[in-house]
Amino acid sequence: MEQREVTVRFCETDALGHVNNTSYFIYLEEARIHFFSSMGYPMDVKRWNFILASTKCDFTNQGYFNQVLTITTSISRIGTKSFELEHQILCAQTGNQIAKGNAVIVYFDFEKQTSAAIPEVLKSKLEVHAAQGGAAI
Repeated sequence: MEQREVTVRFCETDALGHVNNTSYFIYLEEARIHFFSSMGYPMDVKRWNFILASTKCDFTNQGYFNQVLTITTSISRIGTKSFELEHQILCAQTGNQIAKGNAVIVYFDFEKQTSAAIPEVLKSKLEVHAAQGGAAI
């Protein structure tokens, strides 16, 4: 399981004083980029083979300015052309869940403009990561 911390900036809150719903998707994106980098796939647009097919976020509690949030990322499913990530956004101080998210990532051949089978080397890394995080494959 990968873990990332973010501190809520003032610009990420709204008139009601809590984190705006769109900000959570930015946090999840940051967690995904960190996840890919930790797997040996840093952001390099010339060698990038992933597209975000679907993303979702459920808001379970309110987050506030200057609150430290911990975002965990784990693998919940590995298919032949895609895999799924699960995210938890927790208050770093209390451990209370603030939100939970999900993302479907497709392995993509940009030259052919079509999805492609996940290469065995990547699939093996995903399986090891999933096993270490306790996620089901």
